[in-house]
Amino acid sequence: MTAATLAGAVALTVLLWWGATGLITRLVRRDPRSYPTLLAASSVIAVLGLAALVQVRDDTRAAAAVAGFCAALALWSWIEVTFLTGAITGPVRALPAGVRRRGWRHALAALRAILWHELAIVALAAAVALLTAGHPNAIGLATLLVLWVLRSSAKLNLFLGVRNLGESFLPAHLAHLLDYLHHRRMNALLPFSLLGGGLLAVWLATQAAAAGSPVDAIGYTMVATLAALGVLEHLLMVAPLPPEMLWGERPVPPRSPAGEPPP
Repeated sequence: MTAATLAGAVALTVLLWWGATGLITRLVRRDPRSYPTLLAASSVIAVLGLAALVQVRDDTRAAAAVAGFCAALALWSWIEVTFLTGAITGPVRALPAGVRRRGWRHALAALRAILWHELAIVALAAAVALLTAGHPNAIGLATLLVLWVLRSSAKLNLFLGVRNLGESFLPAHLAHLLDYLHHRRMNALLPFSLLGGGLLAVWLATQAAAAGSPVDAIGYTMVATLAALGVLEHLLMVAPLPPEMLWGERPVPPRSPAGEPPP
């Protein structure tokens, strides 16, 4: 596998990450009356993605790695769309009366606010594992698992407190989720998240370097790049510049959750 081919895989991953994030952000900001069409379209794309994973699971060519990666992104896009449109969130919306914004009751309420979303991720990952585990091309499963781990880490850090909560990425109907988050310059978990994410990216890169087939060389290069981008997203949570600028978005003034002053 040539250096130019691997560099192309890295560039494609960055482009897909940036483009998919920007596209979904813009689509969910549209009139909610467009949501049924958006949900139907994302569901069709997700089904096609799942079919693609089955189709390429025994294919060890470089193109099959790209196909598996893109199929996993299609599935993850469905997860994001169903959450951001409010179709799959949790049994609780607003912070229950009498629950203070700290302690185990606050943590439990936060989990209940996104419970169905989390269970949907578990179900999707399990389905992909059942369909592709043990086959030569498991890049789609690896992509989903890395996205799941990094997104879970991001949610925990948002709950514990960071500088940038990403208010511009939340549609108005999900503004109540800010009451489960905290404005802080830093939290104790973030350094470990950065270290863990960095080690994950390095390990995946070593898997790509030691790969014995094109599907693993290209696939793990793309997944390693995705993990590195996840580390970047964690850094943007505490950066002095708003992360929305990467997508040309106009940052909104931070809303203080439950009267909490921004940092």
